Amino acid sequence: MKNKAFHKILPVFAFLFVILGCTDLDEDILDESLTGTGEAEVISGSIAPVYGMLRQVWLHTVNFGLQEVASDEGILPYRGGTDWFDGGKFIAVHQHLMTPSNGLVGDAWTYITLTLSRAVLAEERLRLEVENGNSSAQDPLYEMIAMKAYLNMLALDNWGLVFKKEKSSEISDILRGQDAIDHLESELMSVVDVISNDKGPGRLNKDAVKALLARLYLNAAVYRDPYGTPDFKTADMDKVIRYTSEIMSGKASLSPEYFDLFSDDNHMNPEILFSLDQRGVLETEHSRWAYWPISGDLIPRPEFPNTRGTDAVAVTPDFFKTWVDAYGSVDPADADARFFKENTIIPENLQDLTGVNPTNDADHYYSIAATDFEINRGILRNIIWGPRKDGGGNILTDDEGKVKIYPVINKRSSGANIRYVDHTLKVDFTTEGSLHNAGYRFSKYQFSHTAPNCCSYSSVDLVLVRLGEIYLMSAEAKLRKGDNAGALADINTLRASRNARPDQTPAALTSIDMDILYRETGFELYWEGFRRNYQIRFGKYEDSWTEKTDTDVFKRLFPIPQKAIDGSSSEAGFLEQNQGY
Repeated sequence: MKNKAFHKILPVFAFLFVILGCTDLDEDILDESLTGTGEAEVISGSIAPVYGMLRQVWLHTVNFGLQEVASDEGILPYRGGTDWFDGGKFIAVHQHLMTPSNGLVGDAWTYITLTLSRAVLAEERLRLEVENGNSSAQDPLYEMIAMKAYLNMLALDNWGLVFKKEKSSEISDILRGQDAIDHLESELMSVVDVISNDKGPGRLNKDAVKALLARLYLNAAVYRDPYGTPDFKTADMDKVIRYTSEIMSGKASLSPEYFDLFSDDNHMNPEILFSLDQRGVLETEHSRWAYWPISGDLIPRPEFPNTRGTDAVAVTPDFFKTWVDAYGSVDPADADARFFKENTIIPENLQDLTGVNPTNDADHYYSIAATDFEINRGILRNIIWGPRKDGGGNILTDDEGKVKIYPVINKRSSGANIRYVDHTLKVDFTTEGSLHNAGYRFSKYQFSHTAPNCCSYSSVDLVLVRLGEIYLMSAEAKLRKGDNAGALADINTLRASRNARPDQTPAALTSIDMDILYRETGFELYWEGFRRNYQIRFGKYEDSWTEKTDTDVFKRLFPIPQKAIDGSSSEAGFLEQNQGY
């Protein structure tokens, strides 16, 4: 009950701190890699809480889930009438019928503003350190200025506003439209030429700041007029091209194996520009982006029998159809390395299950060392394979101690007449479409070898900015200026780079237009929290898709949580609800 009570007051508390200038926020160092003594301790004690809290922003049930479920990419039904209803918050967001009391929207607001409050404090402390002669604090100060801009850009994407605040004792100015753009531009421009580029991707650096500037200019037309038809200005597109070109000609390089970007050893992948640094040493380093979509009957890491999925978000049939439309009669798994990577290699003599007695299939398996087993990556379809447990909860092994890999037995979908977990294309809010097995699944992130359960101690960095996105932004800016050849070259460079599995390297495109480019952004960036942003910018957000027919342009922005508005009631007219709510 104590935790629930704290959770209820947190949105108001975070809002009061960010907006009205309370200064008694307790800071916990959540990232133990950012520690030190003396002057270094002051620096680490300032920035570690910011990076640590950023993990909470990108939890599956916070901003990540908000972006995915609001789009045509992901859908989360009330599974089996027992799981993932959560007051209907996911269903309402997917249908664009959310209200100011929606919990998913409220949690995103809470953690974005709370992390922003920590960044404000960190900037204030580091600025004082610099003024007192601590030169080691200078670059971390630049990081926190950039971090404020990054978090404010999330707020601008979600609610159409930013918080201008330089000192923790000040009341924030709330900016919208061009004023918000100008402020973010000023913050980023103040550091882009001076911030270091010699840090790992777990810290904001020069290339990441350039990427944020490119995002800002690419989205500026939407930010200026969030409910109208975007007017993409040539000057903005020129700036996108400038900053993306600088990044593309720098030290970053595209990853030949697409799924290496989302695996245990991704921390120093040269494509990643900014990520949530996870080394598997803290409980808060989470596997939620991996575990959230996959089956609760699947054991992804047999050396840890308690690992599992949770049967939550599934791929909408609409998003899957974009792949089918692109590749026609060719299965997208054979045509595009980004769609699928087969890791669970089923021997040919076991592939046909038609003659298998599902109640007596103990001999229908193959064996593999526990640490060598990997679930398939990309989009999971149909019957899945994995380890099984005996009656005592132990993983079944053969005489050599290797893990037995079987078709995964269906235990969660009590209403489905199936022996094995069989992910179907159909998923919706009907009884059949809400069963636990319904819907293809995202398996983009590796289930970490250091994660002993469903959620904790992951060593897979969560990717927030990478070079693939930079190529897409460059192509879009060029295409909006009429440079089709330049846009096509960027996209084909990106496609050709995914060549670690030559038979699945995407073929070069022969032409490009806005619809093809939009489709390509989905292929490259799915399950990374981008789809809603791209749908709005490309004019697709009012389209209909599975279980969503709402066409209200005001739903491009989320409602400001009512608790936040109530919390600012002492400042009359300070925080006004977005239109349409």
